[in-house]
Amino acid sequence: MTVYKYPEIAEVKKILKRPEIKSKDLSKVINKVFKLVEDKGDSALYTLTKKYDRASLNSPIISLKDIKNSEKFVSKKLKKAIKIANKNIEKFHKSQIKNELKVVTTEGIVCWRKSVPIESIGLYIPGGTAPLFSTVLMLGVPAKIAGCKNIILCTPPDKNGQINPIILWTAKLVGISKIFKVGGSQAIAAMTYGTESIGKVDKIFGPGNQFVTAAKKKAQTLGVAIDMPAGPSEVCVIADNSANPIFVASDLLAQAEHGTDSQVVLITNSASLIKAVVKEVEVQKNGLSRMNILNFSLKNCKIILTTDTESSFEIANIYAPEHLIISTLNAEKNASKVKNAGSVFIGNLTPESLGDYASGTNHSLPTNAFAKSYSGISTESFVKKITFQKASKKGILNLAPVIKEMALAEGLDAHWKSVEVRLNSF
Repeated sequence: MTVYKYPEIAEVKKILKRPEIKSKDLSKVINKVFKLVEDKGDSALYTLTKKYDRASLNSPIISLKDIKNSEKFVSKKLKKAIKIANKNIEKFHKSQIKNELKVVTTEGIVCWRKSVPIESIGLYIPGGTAPLFSTVLMLGVPAKIAGCKNIILCTPPDKNGQINPIILWTAKLVGISKIFKVGGSQAIAAMTYGTESIGKVDKIFGPGNQFVTAAKKKAQTLGVAIDMPAGPSEVCVIADNSANPIFVASDLLAQAEHGTDSQVVLITNSASLIKAVVKEVEVQKNGLSRMNILNFSLKNCKIILTTDTESSFEIANIYAPEHLIISTLNAEKNASKVKNAGSVFIGNLTPESLGDYASGTNHSLPTNAFAKSYSGISTESFVKKITFQKASKKGILNLAPVIKEMALAEGLDAHWKSVEVRLNSF
């Protein structure tokens, strides 16, 4: 954990610069994977799963029987917890469904929009060091609410070729039955091209490592939409003297345990808080199970001492974190200063874990400073907006002079003719 005292803005940008990935080498790997999957379909998936996941597959398909049997391996307490989280996520995302209004823009001209579900979507659920069954809820619930007809889910198998039963049960709860034990960039390639078992999709959702992220970018160049660019998970905590160092330390550790490349940042105007938090991190860390990951990721933790709260928010907006926790006096009022963040957690009693699991908001969020231009996943992520318009005789008469002037000025006389022929028919 490195402390930086009163840095200038130019220095802040260097301090908070995300690690760069050697994209050239990564692209070579991704291109080979995509070519193999395009040419050999399921056969390529078996080869690549053996290579990367050390698992032998006869088929990538998870049977309905296995999905049903997953219930036996999930405790009653966990089922209850997941159901409560599911209910909250469903409630919040249903609130995002809005009735579009028909608008009369000119007398005789009516315009409106309609939300149409994306027909075929693919969900990628990481298995790796932590099987993210919570992400099944975050992606599956809004997809179902949006009305997507064809939802497939890909997730990597363990060395025995098995999928964590909690992922299967959660998918069953949400209503997803097309599940495939394929992970990594090969899963993204399969959903991009389609194979004998896995259907081609229109849009791919879900987090993953650098290979999955690169594969999603590749998919985008091949005409398949993706949810958002992504990178390692990250948190930024803005705190002052009113913050509880025990809480702040726990928030930093909660993010750092995601992976060795997790980004952890504390911005505060209190030197005494920094000392207390650093000490508390060491105390709490020793009781946690993912010590190896924590020891590595915390080496890259950045702590910035500022002159005041205003400066703290200025720096946070430059960083544009995936998660932003505000632990200050008047936290809710200070939240109005946020310009760039994926999701904001207000006050000392609001840890990021609430949003990760059960508050109702979505935990699939923009990372790597993409919060400056991207939003997190919502119900709208699973629909496309189609605009409609209808003109009456009065409407086309009203706008004809406008269309004529603009079309002829652009040298597009056929545009004007398409209006003129209608006028001549009256």
